[in-house]
Amino acid sequence: MENVREELQNQSTPLYYYDLPLLRETVNVAKNAADRYGYKIHYAIKANNNSRILEEISQLGVGADCVSGAEIALAIEKGFQPAEVVFAGVGKTDKEIQLALENDILAFNVESVQEIGVISEIASSLGKVANIALRINPNVDAKTHHYITTGLDENKFGIMMHELDTCLEIIENHASLSLVGLHFHVGSQITDLNVYKRLCVKVNEWNAYFYDRGYTVPILNLGGGLGINYMEPDEESIVNFSNFFYLFHQFLELKPGQEVHFELGRSIVANCGSLISRVLYIKNGLKKNFAILDAGMTELLRPALYQAYHKVELLQEDKQIEEEEISKVRYDIVGPICESSDCFGKDVLLPELIRGDLIAIRSAGAYGEVMSSRYNLRQPLNYFYKE
Repeated sequence: MENVREELQNQSTPLYYYDLPLLRETVNVAKNAADRYGYKIHYAIKANNNSRILEEISQLGVGADCVSGAEIALAIEKGFQPAEVVFAGVGKTDKEIQLALENDILAFNVESVQEIGVISEIASSLGKVANIALRINPNVDAKTHHYITTGLDENKFGIMMHELDTCLEIIENHASLSLVGLHFHVGSQITDLNVYKRLCVKVNEWNAYFYDRGYTVPILNLGGGLGINYMEPDEESIVNFSNFFYLFHQFLELKPGQEVHFELGRSIVANCGSLISRVLYIKNGLKKNFAILDAGMTELLRPALYQAYHKVELLQEDKQIEEEEISKVRYDIVGPICESSDCFGKDVLLPELIRGDLIAIRSAGAYGEVMSSRYNLRQPLNYFYKE
């Protein structure tokens, strides 16, 4: 975030600042690392559906992972190819299923027995064949916040083992269905690659289970969830995609002709985005100092929802001042929303702040803008794109 204060000084805040060169570099690094093994990437649109972001990513040769009909329509509008779109989610509506079928998407990641039957009925009525991938719950603990863990038996996602025979029976008896893949996803913000080793073990077991029963599915979709370094985003602005994909190359046991697909979101867009805000007021209490910003949980919900950490920085005018010469103060960084949970960080050590200072809340490119709201009748967001 160096050398951006001047160009942001006259912008209305709060705003989302997007570093498009970093975004392009990140996608290219990820794609090159995946291409070494013939792996395919689908960008998880739920992470950030900003139109400019989608236009940039769609031009770089990756597919799209969607979780609603509106995301499918927007992905196609912004340049993603329908044949590279996958549709996930536990609650697909009839209208969304019809939209996906009419656009001939690559696959539905199906999550229940009943969903398979509904897709079959709608596909049959349209004279279509629906490509489906069974999302199997691998019962692998991602060891992250319980709100973003998705691969355990206790989670609402995926098909359970005892349901598989029924799923296969439905597929075999309906010409409107084609089994094209197996889908797995264990959670989000995973930084311990050992989690993915355990996932590979489970995937190998399930792949063998289907192969032994005469099914060689063309696609193994391993989901996403790769985490980033929220603590020091400048030290690792692009995650180590090479190590990530090499792990799967080491531990996955593929059958002949199988492709491996991934659904990456956070690791693609998180570090290209920052929430920029101004200091409205400073309150110096007996035990606490509060820096009250013009951005709040309505602009970035993750700290309130997940107790998530985002690095908070002062955009300083003079970078030449030696660090030890700057007076530092601890602040609770809070927003203007009428909720006590409206807090970006507690006891954050920063240079002494004054009214009007520009603050950057880093790594906000994923699950930032998309989770924003108009609660308290907040004004629409502003944007700045670094070209």
